[in-house]
Amino acid sequence: MAVLKPRTLSGFMELLPAPQQQMERIMEVIRQSFSLYGFTPLDTPIIEASEVLLAKGGGETEKQIYRFTKGDADLSLRFDLTVPLAKYVAMHYSELSFPFRRFQIGKVYRGERAQRGRFREFYQADIDVIGDGKLSPINDAEIPAIIYRVFSTLGLNRFQIRVNNRKILNGFYAMLGLSELSGEVMRTVDKLEKIGEATVRGILVDDLGIPAEKADEILKFIAISGGSKAILAALEGYRGRNPLFDEGLDELSLVVNYLDSFGVPSDNFVVDLTIARGLDYYTGTVYETALLDHPEVGSVCSGGRYDNLAEYYTEKELPGVGISIGLTRLFYVLGEQGMLNPDLLTAPTDVLILPMTDDLGPAISFATLLRQDGIRAQLHCEDKKFKAKMSYADKLRIPYVVFLGEDEVNSGVVACKDMFTGEQTKLDAAATAALIKSGLAEKNKGAVILG
Repeated sequence: MAVLKPRTLSGFMELLPAPQQQMERIMEVIRQSFSLYGFTPLDTPIIEASEVLLAKGGGETEKQIYRFTKGDADLSLRFDLTVPLAKYVAMHYSELSFPFRRFQIGKVYRGERAQRGRFREFYQADIDVIGDGKLSPINDAEIPAIIYRVFSTLGLNRFQIRVNNRKILNGFYAMLGLSELSGEVMRTVDKLEKIGEATVRGILVDDLGIPAEKADEILKFIAISGGSKAILAALEGYRGRNPLFDEGLDELSLVVNYLDSFGVPSDNFVVDLTIARGLDYYTGTVYETALLDHPEVGSVCSGGRYDNLAEYYTEKELPGVGISIGLTRLFYVLGEQGMLNPDLLTAPTDVLILPMTDDLGPAISFATLLRQDGIRAQLHCEDKKFKAKMSYADKLRIPYVVFLGEDEVNSGVVACKDMFTGEQTKLDAAATAALIKSGLAEKNKGAVILG
């Protein structure tokens, strides 16, 4: 039989054990951070009926979706976690308590062209708050605090949360008589950072047929800058000309005004009138988060307020607000830039136990003691030479190796070697466990990400 050459498909990521441990640590920080704000974990199927996923998507989504048939069923792989959430809430409406706050970390699939830092299968880490009929805008104000908590706890400092409100944009375009083109205008303006002002102006005038003077007004409006408070002050000059604009300005002002109370430093936050988000289901506040030292990466955490996402699955009004972290992309960039902390433990176990006697009872008992104390322990009982076993521990960067020979068993002690410092001790089982636990706490200090 011919041997197949193993390969990983383009756009799919497979990690070796050590970086997989780093990824798991990042996920754990995210889980803990989300939980601090009262979000419950949730999982939804990777495969859904195509009509469910495409009800709100369509257009570009339909081109990128992985779609297939099984018998008579028309099925698709989920392309995000938000649309399945809308279906979930509509289906379980009577069993849920509102506001419903959930987080989910899961894989999604998009059949776009694979390129550096962009994958076809990738993890997203999402939070969403869903209301019943109404949802207080204070939830919009809390989102930047959650973003800040996640990224600062991971160890990042140089990031900026950029916030806008689509009601402000829709209201402003209505003032210009461009309501019918507002979606196209927002999608174009959203590309400003990538394609530049001249190209944006060209698309507005030449492709969308907007008069040159109105295109210039749009560019002047989105260029308003000077810090969040200054931008809000400038926007006040437009108040009273459009009710939707005024509503959006009130919501954006509420977000900015509560930042300090939520513990978000002003250096990590800015109002940015160019932010619109490409998906049409966003109706109010929108967010994008950028790594300031790596603008080429684009947004690593984005989202916003949506009022009608569940309208295809229920007649009930279920407004929501949420964000999504592109976890696989973020991990790839951090690794490429050497920003993942190499000193944190990535071994699959904390202690490797090497029995040196025919009777394995003492070694098994010590492993049980360690595990009862929350210390990961592995017995190495393979028929290998001592040098090979030590090489195994060294290669996996296992922090502690324990030896239990006849002398140790007869003396009631455990021989333990710190593989990082070379220090060796012979203490009783309880003292050795305490020593290891203290050492692990010290070795695990520090953030997952450098900088």
